[in-house]
Amino acid sequence: MAPPTHDLSLFVPSLPADAAWTLPGGAVAVYLADGGASLDGVPLVPHAAVFTAGGGTVQAQGDGARLLVWQLSPAGRSAPGALLSAPLMLDAPDGYIMRCDRVDFPPGGVALLHCHQGPGIRCLVEGTFRVETGGREIAVAPFGAWFEAGPEPVYAEAAADRPSAFVRVMILPRRLKGQSSIRYLRPEDRDRPKSQRYTVFFDQPVEL
Repeated sequence: MAPPTHDLSLFVPSLPADAAWTLPGGAVAVYLADGGASLDGVPLVPHAAVFTAGGGTVQAQGDGARLLVWQLSPAGRSAPGALLSAPLMLDAPDGYIMRCDRVDFPPGGVALLHCHQGPGIRCLVEGTFRVETGGREIAVAPFGAWFEAGPEPVYAEAAADRPSAFVRVMILPRRLKGQSSIRYLRPEDRDRPKSQRYTVFFDQPVEL
């Protein structure tokens, strides 16, 4: 098996009032989960994400901020302090996009058995979540994270008593720009109503 070519890492910094945090290098997604902050002087929109490939500094405002920050870097060169990091083998001849989106579920919502066309790291921002993938079951609390390889089947259930939501970054083949990456594995599920709602923040081509 070929060695990994890249790492995808997630950082969840909590910044006190007026604190600054330098972004890691490489292709980076920044999501403002709580509070207020600016990136190089430009205010970040709450509960939304931006892409940057040039580093930069996040400055907390008001009472502080909590961020979700994903970094795509060459293998072994991820910044220290990640909550979760996963090795990736990226070799598609037509290149890749970094997609950042948010997936919201109503109380009791489910993600029917499916897979994706690329790997990604998810971070729960609301509610609770139970994920079955790769022969294991994961119970996720707010600001807990998990990795999905892409081709492995996944089934998930949201909290029964409240809405749940996660934000994710996936590294997908460039041909999927603007298109869904999901594949339902049971024919009877493909046309069933789906409970989840997607908000795509960006599909950004990345140079490896």
